[in-house]
Amino acid sequence: MAFSSLSTLISLIILADHFKHCYPIHQNYTAIFSFGDSLTDTGNLLASDALSFSYIGRYPYGMTYFKQPTGRSSDGRLIIDFIAEEFGLPMLPPYLAHDGNFSQGANFAVGGATALDSSFFHKIGAKHIHWTNHSLSAQLAWFDQLKPSLCNFIKECDDYFNKALFLVGEIGGNDYNYAFFMGKPLDEVQSFVPKVVGAIVGATEKLINNGAMHLVVPGNLPVGCSPAYLTLFASLNKTEYDSETRCLKKLNAFAMYHNSLLQNELVRLQKKYPQTRIIYADYYGAVIPFVHSPKHFGFTHGALTTCCGGDGPYNFNPSVWCGHQGTTVCGNPSSYANWDGIHLTEAAYHAMAVSLLHGPSTTPPLLRN
Repeated sequence: MAFSSLSTLISLIILADHFKHCYPIHQNYTAIFSFGDSLTDTGNLLASDALSFSYIGRYPYGMTYFKQPTGRSSDGRLIIDFIAEEFGLPMLPPYLAHDGNFSQGANFAVGGATALDSSFFHKIGAKHIHWTNHSLSAQLAWFDQLKPSLCNFIKECDDYFNKALFLVGEIGGNDYNYAFFMGKPLDEVQSFVPKVVGAIVGATEKLINNGAMHLVVPGNLPVGCSPAYLTLFASLNKTEYDSETRCLKKLNAFAMYHNSLLQNELVRLQKKYPQTRIIYADYYGAVIPFVHSPKHFGFTHGALTTCCGGDGPYNFNPSVWCGHQGTTVCGNPSSYANWDGIHLTEAAYHAMAVSLLHGPSTTPPLLRN
């Protein structure tokens, strides 16, 4: 584990140093294009007629900011909403639920989406729990369909995309969720990581070849601190838990392994395309402080208990998801970091966005210091 941490640090230093000498920081983005899963989806899953997950279209989802459900898997805004606000842009319209103009960006992310195509999950026997076929490659195909409406000529497209920011993820978390939730052992799921990282980096390279110049690629969250994982993989063996955070150590080590491989591949990609700006977003590093010092962020109910859920030590019941009959919702979501067992609250996403935009969680920095 120490070697993995050292390798990650070296990769970050190399990426930051390479960027510092090869490309100026561009902050005046006039459009944002986002790909990923439910951490970024602003309405595509709901618009895709995913009836099994229509609960995200019901109260209490959206209760905090919008005062109504919007298709976001939270009580309010997501990281992508705060990033758009930072650059003075409107919230990104979901590609499947918007008939208007996408000149200032589009959101292609879909809740439940995976980095790998659905055929992979059919092979490993996870077809019955695979939420959506709108994988990362399907989202890239949507972008290809939209591109002619954004620009037509080479110079026009170069000028347009040089002022656009691309967010490639978070994606990959569901690839592992599906495998873990169907009972696959850790060693087997860990063997999938190079394929998942390869799909993420491959999608990033395709976007570069389509004109993208500024790309943010997030890593995985500390899933060992997720109420869903803490409930489903509860253990009587106290040594499996971190004594300080009470998170599952092996699952957090798994997330760090994914992140280490991803960062190494982004360093390679940056060297291959020195004219681009490839930014690693450390979602793990942005979230773990919530667990260490929740009250510092206003999370008086801690980081491991859900605001909306069922019973149990983490207020998470896999049989009764938030939005279903029988669940309860807290009165003040901002005092919780976790919303429904998997997704975070608006307050947590805002704190993450602050760390990404103004703190240490992007390499190289997303904003000029």
